[in-house]
Order: sequence, then structure tokens, then C-alpha cells
Amino acid sequence: MAFTESKMIELGTKAPDFKLPDTVSGKKLSFSDIRSDKATVVMFTCNHCPYVLHVNPELVRLARDYQEKGVSFVAISSNDVDRYPDDSPEKMTELAKEVGYPFPYLYDETQEVAKAYDAACTPDFYVFDGDDKLAYRGRLDESRPNSGKPLTGKDLRAALDAVLAGKPVPEPQYPSGGCGIKWK
Repeated sequence: MAFTESKMIELGTKAPDFKLPDTVSGKKLSFSDIRSDKATVVMFTCNHCPYVLHVNPELVRLARDYQEKGVSFVAISSNDVDRYPDDSPEKMTELAKEVGYPFPYLYDETQEVAKAYDAACTPDFYVFDGDDKLAYRGRLDESRPNSGKPLTGKDLRAALDAVLAGKPVPEPQYPSGGCGIKWK
């Protein structure tokens, strides 16, 4: 799988709305359903990418730590399930339960949401402030599979701490990297 970096869309961009099925609850959820007045994290992930599998434990820890502070999280999978059946909604439900995702895991069948966010890879992270404006886009931390660097969530945690404190997110913001989204 070719390593793909996220696109660094312009800070201040308004969060694109969506309405997608949650593979955990079975409900259709929109951005307004999951958003927080403090901060909202939108993550593009999938089931089979080794980069996502590597970061899953830290995603769960980070979400649990920051949900207590009023931050909302949502994961979205936009991969083509015809070519990548391991990313099917049924398998998404299984993975979310197995890993213990404490957030919704939405299925973007049409890939319209990934396009609206200009998502490029899995994982790809976006942090929106309480006004739904993009404050951070980039990586979780510098750890990658087999890199020997520990999972800390350092970059994403620093971004959330800044947003919660009402401060700008420190620069530079480094792109995330992983498997490219599997477009139809």
C-alpha cells in the first residue's frame, strides 16, 4: 500500500455537513448531531489499513481522555467496499466493537463526504473549534508502524489543548500519512 499524506486544507474552513449511517448505533448522524461547542474531531479511517490499525489504541485513549472535556469524535470510512470488502459496514461494526471505539463509526458509501473534506488518506484528522471552523488538520503523532516511535497522540492532543484553551494551534502542523482512500 502506497504511503499517502493528507492534504493540508485551509485553516478556518467551515466543517462540511453530512448525514451518514453509523455502523455502531444504526442511526443516521449529521455533523450537527455529533458536533461539540468546544471541539469536534473528524477522522477518516478504515478497517484494513495498517496505519489505522497501528493508531487505533491511541485513538481510543485520546477520545476517552478528551470526551470528558467536552470534545466530540467521529470516524468515517469512505473506502470502496466492492474492491475492499474488509471495509464493509458489517465489518466496520465488528471492528468498532472489537477495538472499543467510544465514538460513532460512519459509512460514506458515495464518498461525497471524503471529497467535501478533501480527505486523502487513512488516518486523516480534522479538528474543528466550537464555531465549526478548522483549527487543525494533520497527524496524530510521529509514530508509524514499525517506526519504533511510541504512540502518544502528541500532535492531536496539543491541537485539542490549544482549541480548548481558546488559543491557536501551534505551527507547524504536519500532514497525516497512511493508505490512500480507496476511490471508486
